[in-house]
Amino acid sequence: MRDQLLDLVEHTYDLGCIDLIKIDGTDKETTIFGYAQDKNVVLDGRFHTPVAEFIGHFGMPNLGKLKIMLNLPEYKENAKLSITKKANGDPDGVHFENQTGDFHNTYRFMSADIVSTQVKDVKFKGVNWDVEFEPTVTSIQSLRMQAQANSDEPLLQVQVDKQNLKFLFGDHSTHAGNFVFHAGVSGVLKRPWAYPVTVVQSILNLNGDKRVKFSDGGAAEIVVDSGLATYSYIMPAHQK
Repeated sequence: MRDQLLDLVEHTYDLGCIDLIKIDGTDKETTIFGYAQDKNVVLDGRFHTPVAEFIGHFGMPNLGKLKIMLNLPEYKENAKLSITKKANGDPDGVHFENQTGDFHNTYRFMSADIVSTQVKDVKFKGVNWDVEFEPTVTSIQSLRMQAQANSDEPLLQVQVDKQNLKFLFGDHSTHAGNFVFHAGVSGVLKRPWAYPVTVVQSILNLNGDKRVKFSDGGAAEIVVDSGLATYSYIMPAHQK
């Protein structure tokens, strides 16, 4: 279970914008849902294999505290992690105990009723993805350099020019830059949609195989397969 918790923290809290997620678990599947407070990114994920310890419906708040507990030296080797239960059998939290049994912590879950009011499902229905591809390591490095060169620009614009998907920063009235993020794409983007630079960059910097999708209808999706779970990050577009 420790590996699954570390994976969750890395692909949620470490983005810098998600600190509360909802878990729905059965013996058939374990799903993850959450979003940034400003709704710039919505997360919809699932583990490849159901996590037996995560059966139930509960929230995971204050993920930063969970990260601290997971990385305490006392819990890095041979620690005992277990799910605590409420009187009615619902999951209540994660109990941490070190190898010698003299160092304990408990991370509390949020009840199903409360998390349902705080994390409402946001579904993007009927999205047609006009452009799809797997980004290269080189392209992600190029994005990092352009983001540094245009650090005062919060949005990047996406454009397809002669089958080259470009990221553009700034405009004719400011410092500006652009580069080919992926060559040889099929599909067309006719509208000048833009997306938050920090969000796109943070997701692309995550560990795992990635697939990027853009819709001319005004949405983008980056799917990250960590090896343990698949995380789908959907971003509504901004007008530049």
